[in-house]
Amino acid sequence: MSASDIEISVLGGLAEIDPDVWDACACPEAVDGARAIDPFTTYRFLRALEDSGSVGPGTGWQPHHLVARAGDEVIAVAPMYAKGHSQGEYIFDHNWAHAWERAGGRYYPKLQIAVPFTPATGRRFLTKPGQEDRGFQALVQGVLHVGMENRLSSAHATFCTEDEATRGAEMGLLHRVTQQYHWVNDAYGTFDDFLAALSSRKRKTIRKERRTAHDFGGEIVQYSGNDLRPEHWDAFWEFYQDTGARKWGTPYLTRSFFDHAQQTLRDDMLLVLALEDGRPVAGALNFIGRDVLFGRYWGAVEQFPCLHFELCYYQAIDYAIKHGLRAVEAGAQGEHKLARGYLPVECHSLHWMADEGFSTAVSDYLEAEKRAVSGDIEILTTYGPFKKITEEPT
Repeated sequence: MSASDIEISVLGGLAEIDPDVWDACACPEAVDGARAIDPFTTYRFLRALEDSGSVGPGTGWQPHHLVARAGDEVIAVAPMYAKGHSQGEYIFDHNWAHAWERAGGRYYPKLQIAVPFTPATGRRFLTKPGQEDRGFQALVQGVLHVGMENRLSSAHATFCTEDEATRGAEMGLLHRVTQQYHWVNDAYGTFDDFLAALSSRKRKTIRKERRTAHDFGGEIVQYSGNDLRPEHWDAFWEFYQDTGARKWGTPYLTRSFFDHAQQTLRDDMLLVLALEDGRPVAGALNFIGRDVLFGRYWGAVEQFPCLHFELCYYQAIDYAIKHGLRAVEAGAQGEHKLARGYLPVECHSLHWMADEGFSTAVSDYLEAEKRAVSGDIEILTTYGPFKKITEEPT
């Protein structure tokens, strides 16, 4: 059976599909209760976004999830949204939108295959084991059909895997390369083992930052699973609102999302809180994958020196080492992460433009951007904190 023999349908929300059917494509490795590789494409995460009103009517993220069926069997799915803006994506196309509209076109709505508000790399074209080739092809053909049938300007799949980007490019989609900062676990047994891999100056700086952070006058505590309590989310919501207001104008997630998360996602989350006399004054929220810790949100009601570095970066490294995780992805942006052991890596996305001339112009831009990103990564890596080959051990 070829991709052309597969039926594609569009769902107005995850309530229209059985959780086990979705997860059989999104996280087949977790079918027996194991941890999902990617927590963000699981049914429970995406459903929490919908049920909490974080996506849906009035948000600019309207669910239009793709489902591919071969006969009665669902073989592939994709989280897809009709977007009324370009917020919450982190691989941004604002300049493309402005150029399209200056030329007299209407850029929005567009289609976005993505996890809302989540700059974390993972599969976006979710296929059942054994259905990778025809499932991927069917989903790509499906999103292009929806885009063309509705005369939309464009479709985008952001933070996809490199393999998906390569395969999508072979099907004629535009491949974009951007960057973010990841910490990689080089089989460290302790945080001190990680520090031993750094130059002397950087090692001393990190030790000083950690001492300064821990001297803020309270304690730093990690919570996950059943240790997470509803009152923790009352505190974190205050932090998140402050950060969201400063970064985005309004927070992307609703307060209700954290209530849903407490019920269905607490085993997927690591919340790091700084407590002063038992009162939370700052916190960082991470999501736990099978071999990666994903740093997501940070906030504080009081400012203390170096506490941001400790809660967001060093506590994450501590957790990853203790639990044998391969890496920490610290989210979007932030060259300040470089000095703390997070090195630049490539991120990938796929794009389709309805207008052939505009697509050619974007393609030329992406080729130049890719060369620039490659050069930036090479240069930035040399400024990382790790020992150079010629440096003597201490």
